[in-house]
Amino acid sequence: MSDKLGIAEAMLTAYNAQDADAYVALMTEHACEATYRGAVVREGREGTRVGLKAMFAEFPENRAEILIGYQLGGYAVLHERVARSAAAAPFEVMSIYSFEGDLCSRVEFIR
Repeated sequence: MSDKLGIAEAMLTAYNAQDADAYVALMTEHACEATYRGAVVREGREGTRVGLKAMFAEFPENRAEILIGYQLGGYAVLHERVARSAAAAPFEVMSIYSFEGDLCSRVEFIR
């Protein structure tokens, strides 16, 4: 089994660099981002790329810090602290990464 936690961490590194292309390069073509057990907010690799670029433009200071990470089977879970800007209060999120092989197929967020 490959290092799913390492892949999720690499996705977060790309996210913090505001590099949407590097982030989606670690996803399957039909991957998505969604609320936990809920609505899809970014669909497909291209939809995720476009959505992230728009968010990075809106929040150029946005960064996420990994508080702790876990891997279990084909899943990785990150507990993160996200700061949108120096003026905004940070918030915490749990991100659950599902995989097909060595590519992420779905990220679900609990906030």
